[in-house]
Amino acid sequence: MHITQDIRNIVFTGHTGAGKTSLIEALLFQAGETTQAGEIEKGNTVTDCDPLEQLHQHSLYVSVATVHHAGCHINLIDTPGYADFQGQVLTALSAADTVVVVINAAAGIEPMSRKIMEWVSHQHLPCMVVINRIDAAPDKLEQRLQEITDVFGRECLPLELPINHAAQVVEVYDHESGTADFSSVTVAHTALIEQVVEAHEAAMEHYLEEGTVPAAELHEAFEQALRENHLVPVCFASAKTGVGIAELLDIFAKLAPNPLEAPPHPFIRHKGEKTVAAWAIPDPDKPLLAHVFHVEFDPFVGKLALLRVHQGSLKLGSQVLVGAEGKPVKIGHLYRLQGKERIPVQQAVAGDICAIAKISEIEPDTILHERHEDDGIEMSGMTLPTPLVGFALRAKKRGDEQKLSDVLHKLVAEDPCLRIEYDTTANETVLRGLGDLHLRIALERMDKQYHVEVDAAPPRIPYRETITKSVQAQYRHKKQSGGAGQFGEVQLDVEPLERGAGFEFVNRIVGGAISGSLIPAVEKGVRQVLASGAISGHPLMDIRVTLVDGKMHSVDSKEIAFVVAGRKAFMQAVAEASPIILEPLVDLEVTVPAAAMGDISGDLATRRAQIHDAQADETGNMIIQAKVPLAELEDYASRLNSLTAGEGSWAIQFSHYEPTTEKTQQALMAQYKATED
Repeated sequence: MHITQDIRNIVFTGHTGAGKTSLIEALLFQAGETTQAGEIEKGNTVTDCDPLEQLHQHSLYVSVATVHHAGCHINLIDTPGYADFQGQVLTALSAADTVVVVINAAAGIEPMSRKIMEWVSHQHLPCMVVINRIDAAPDKLEQRLQEITDVFGRECLPLELPINHAAQVVEVYDHESGTADFSSVTVAHTALIEQVVEAHEAAMEHYLEEGTVPAAELHEAFEQALRENHLVPVCFASAKTGVGIAELLDIFAKLAPNPLEAPPHPFIRHKGEKTVAAWAIPDPDKPLLAHVFHVEFDPFVGKLALLRVHQGSLKLGSQVLVGAEGKPVKIGHLYRLQGKERIPVQQAVAGDICAIAKISEIEPDTILHERHEDDGIEMSGMTLPTPLVGFALRAKKRGDEQKLSDVLHKLVAEDPCLRIEYDTTANETVLRGLGDLHLRIALERMDKQYHVEVDAAPPRIPYRETITKSVQAQYRHKKQSGGAGQFGEVQLDVEPLERGAGFEFVNRIVGGAISGSLIPAVEKGVRQVLASGAISGHPLMDIRVTLVDGKMHSVDSKEIAFVVAGRKAFMQAVAEASPIILEPLVDLEVTVPAAAMGDISGDLATRRAQIHDAQADETGNMIIQAKVPLAELEDYASRLNSLTAGEGSWAIQFSHYEPTTEKTQQALMAQYKATED
């Protein structure tokens, strides 16, 4: 059984195609955990174990594997590289003590790697950069190292250098001299030692007095430099040839921080209306605090929750409390994960990563604890990107509606950047995500894993109708069919209100022309038209309807007669009041590299956007603020991604309604008329 000091939690991140999964395969093979290194093309890797990952040959979900090396228990967390799945990367960071950013030697720094380095800096997580696939671009390695330093800062220093034309690597922390493909071991060693001692006062004094400090005496200073992001070690490796893999295992065991050395992950505790910071102590004897960072649904064991034990120990058979409500549950299944393989364990100590199964109360971000005084504790939240791209979904088979709802809730539980919205007006279920690929993968999963077939279409734009002038309308409903008849007559004044005012119904009946008990029936008929629309099938808004007069019959006047009279009179009034169709406008904020400013502005102009501000932020990116019709943003996520090579981001918020274009109005009216006919 390992102890907290022996644990290393390493999350592998980087742009898609950088080779994260292949690196983990090489590490597993090197450590003797597998008999052969799996290949992505063959679909036999440990961490890309989902059928969709094997089909697409890319990581799509968080996955965990473990290696044992030099007495250390090293948890390796694989994450997706597509920007559409960045929510999974962000949640995985909450379980990590070290972030490895993998960069493709042939491609260089790519957009996802830039984003991750920003997150790492913001969260103050120890970080390493691994330049992978050095066999594919041995002549570009010096250039890549310089690019990393230029883009990510002078804190990025080589911990290794390639030698023999990238056929080997040499570690420069312990080695003080030697040759390399570029620079020299001596120069790299000196730079590394000087960077480390800068972060530690005692080590700096020793260095100034002696002129050098043996690397063996600098472990505490090295860990402090990592914690403070004063040092970002850069390593070189090739998952394909195995170069640098053994050295990388040694670096993880010797230099990557254990949970006692890593920065503590922040929690918050609610005290009344206030929140106060709280910190978990990675001591296995303290009261339990464990955080669920990922949930998935296994076809054999059901709900499977991946969690990091931040404090205390989680034991098989123990009773723990779940979330803010503190509901007690028993841990009946406790596993260590090796990809899709579940290895039963008796306990997980502070700092370790494990999985529990078949506890329905557990959701993403849940805290497991032992004391009711911890019921209100939460992991300090990180900001996740807002899902903006959507599909309106409808089950293809009648009777599958409930099954569709159940599956959608499972997908949302697994991915923090999927969201379900129910548009009652349009009678639509909308699934929103971060991009087209994000949603396509969700639809594939619904089909292949859960066997639910759906029709997917862009969600209906929430247009509205209104009127532009005041009118008066009168309608008499009279029906005689041999028995009891129906009679109701109403006179309405209908007038437009200012934008955003909503709807008002005013009763000005005097002298008992219509019984007070029948007035609600008139309003009911009016509201039926409000909900269904009059000219395009979209709800009406910003209208005042005043009931000014009417007639009733002592025998034939019933509620249904005045519902019909109210509806018909209101429809007649709308038709005469110069109705128009309104479209929703949103406030759009776009953040893009300065070089893409021209292309973005031009694209927004074609979308009828009104740009009202554009300025540079502290990183040099441009922030554009504009108002734009929501209907013009249907394909904006993919277009922005194309124009900025994946480096742009955007957010929207509803602003107000304005009249749509004449062309759109005519099209919507024609479409509605066709369905009515």
